Amino acid sequence: MTTDTEEPTLTVDELAARAGVTVRTIRFYGTKGLLPPPAIGPRRVGHYGQEHLSRLALIEELQHQGMTLAAIERYLEQLPPDLSAHDLAIHRAVVASWAPDSAEDMALPGLERRAGRALSEEDLDRLAAMGVLARTEAPETFRVDPGLLRLGVQLLDVPIAHETILAARTVLMEHTRSAAHELSRLFRDEVWGPYRERESDPEHVAAMRSLSAHMQPMVVQALVTAFQRSLKEELRVWLKES
Repeated sequence: MTTDTEEPTLTVDELAARAGVTVRTIRFYGTKGLLPPPAIGPRRVGHYGQEHLSRLALIEELQHQGMTLAAIERYLEQLPPDLSAHDLAIHRAVVASWAPDSAEDMALPGLERRAGRALSEEDLDRLAAMGVLARTEAPETFRVDPGLLRLGVQLLDVPIAHETILAARTVLMEHTRSAAHELSRLFRDEVWGPYRERESDPEHVAAMRSLSAHMQPMVVQALVTAFQRSLKEELRVWLKES
């Protein structure tokens, strides 16, 4: 498994297997500019890293949201050019939160293939605490949220106690629900209300439909950016005081 500071080590076949796509899809995305080119190693073999894996996951999620490749290209162009694989994974996880439940049942071997590593009982417990998976009645079969899997696997090697993960998840759920409630109220009062009064206007109806199609990714980007900036500021203050 690569990290943001390691050299890319995945071949195109390995990347395709980890991402759950075909090699042809990866090459197509490369020609469209949706994926950065691989690092070229000996014998002209291309090598890919975590950034490619995270970007593929983000593209997949945006497609699930109904975005066209042209819209996805515009979305990716608006992202900061220096985003790490971890930052891209956060974007993907937040985008996935807008989608209907898309959990999949996975047996342990399939889960480990998608994770790119063997998973111990402790690893499985930590992933369950993060809401990445849930155990089912079937032995060694799990209900997995693909949108959180890669980010959860990256966090397995972070030295954080199980209880701290649970507490952090509680904090995040509480505040994200509060933000969702306020955004819903704002949309209802400022957008939906006037629309209901003018729903007989064909041009206004068309404008509302267009707004609905583009609102989710815009709000997701705003939430991720605001959260990252706030977290960096909190860390900066905390490190200064410690």
